Amino acid sequence: METFQSQEVLMEKIISNQVKKWQLNTKKKYKKPIRPVITISRLPGSGANTLAKQLSDDLNIDLFDNEIVEAVAKSAQVSETVVASLDEQDRSILDDWIAALEEKRHLWPDEYILHLTKVVGAIAAHGHAVIVGRGSGFILPSEVCLRLLIVAPMDVRVRNVMYAYKVTHDEAEKRIMKTEKERKAFIKKYFNADLTDPTNYDLTLNTAHYTAEAAAGIINEAFNSRPWYDYSMKKN
Repeated sequence: METFQSQEVLMEKIISNQVKKWQLNTKKKYKKPIRPVITISRLPGSGANTLAKQLSDDLNIDLFDNEIVEAVAKSAQVSETVVASLDEQDRSILDDWIAALEEKRHLWPDEYILHLTKVVGAIAAHGHAVIVGRGSGFILPSEVCLRLLIVAPMDVRVRNVMYAYKVTHDEAEKRIMKTEKERKAFIKKYFNADLTDPTNYDLTLNTAHYTAEAAAGIINEAFNSRPWYDYSMKKN
């Protein structure tokens, strides 16, 4: 219980600090730049979390991992706090994104997914972020994000999981298969899409023969060379 509570307190602190940072930026009087984000979908054990951290460091942008996004989405109060950090223009843009998503994906009528779309949308509206998992690449319009799918062969993923969690080969394989099944089911249920279909992404990267630094370099090149659409201009 103490461990759970301490994790919960830590998560609340992380979220609170992020909201304060956003609020400070919102108060600054300058024209908003285009603020694209990177979304990461991944096969379990592919090294996506390490890669996400590398991207965040290289590009000097915020990192929102699966645990942070999940924690915010599960709390109605916290998710509304995140949305409230947006200014009027960005809230209007967020409403447009949600409406378009509902029309395109025929969202499962679920309170959790509504909070999730608001949270991911709010993060994207603030911009300059890497978002890992929770269907973020399926929630946001393609004009504002670089959508990644990170993969690796099963033997590489098993090795990674064995090392990370100190488990046997069989335990690692079972963990991977269970997690992969759950992730595919989540994307299919809520977004009526195939997690592993490469056409759902801008870039699919096999990490088997790349270090995190090398993989991040490839992604950085794609991120920096792509022309980005200034979504805020639609509201002017």
